[in-house]
Amino acid sequence: MKRYILLLLLFISFSGYAQHTINNYKYVLVPEKFSFLKEQDQYRLNTLAKFLLAEKGFDAYFDNFDLPTAIANNKCDALHAEVLEKKGMFTTNLTLLLKDCKGNIVFKSKEGKSREKEYKTSYNLALRDAFTSLDEVKYAYNGTVNSQDQQVATTITAVNAPVATATVPVSAVVVTPAKTVAVETNQAAGTLYAQPTANGYQLIDTTPKKVLTLLKTSVQDYFIADNGTANGIVLKKNGEWFFEYYKDDKLMAEKLLIKF
Repeated sequence: MKRYILLLLLFISFSGYAQHTINNYKYVLVPEKFSFLKEQDQYRLNTLAKFLLAEKGFDAYFDNFDLPTAIANNKCDALHAEVLEKKGMFTTNLTLLLKDCKGNIVFKSKEGKSREKEYKTSYNLALRDAFTSLDEVKYAYNGTVNSQDQQVATTITAVNAPVATATVPVSAVVVTPAKTVAVETNQAAGTLYAQPTANGYQLIDTTPKKVLTLLKTSVQDYFIADNGTANGIVLKKNGEWFFEYYKDDKLMAEKLLIKF
């Protein structure tokens, strides 16, 4: 009987571990400074890591900015990104780690390499090379809440308990003009990725290059916007984002694809 109980506990422990994959996580927190760098976001490497994670399908955030309620109250529902450097005489060697809130490694990439002499280029290429390991695992969030999954390996009573799935309600206030105005609308281009700033967000493209600066207002989903040549507003209407501004006394509206 004791042997049976021991085997059962081992099976439960192994099952809980086996299911603990990156597909259990929707969010990843990225530090503003990796341990091997001297400055925050040196060589734009932290920004690049956040961008590449978003490109793979994660909701990525810098860990010291305002976070969504879903993870602000429980960071165990997010993975934590870490990049390690292995010193080389003629190569830059970087490895990506994705850890849970207890420091356990959930994903480890291959060692990304670059032989470029210029630091910024070399670090950039090495990190991109490391990220190609994520192509092999085909990330797809499965809706699992990890803070509850992690209890399976240690709690026998959890064997028959269903895994809870949390749905975070999203509320939106759509600002509709009181007066109908003729608007010339341009179709959306590529996806823009929102990076939090002190007063709002900056939207970057896949270059990555800053396309728009958004400043928060007192109204949800309504931002003061600047693209460098025109000032206007970015707002959500009928579930879609638009950048509205005036050009030659004509109201223009550019449809945006934004990933926060």
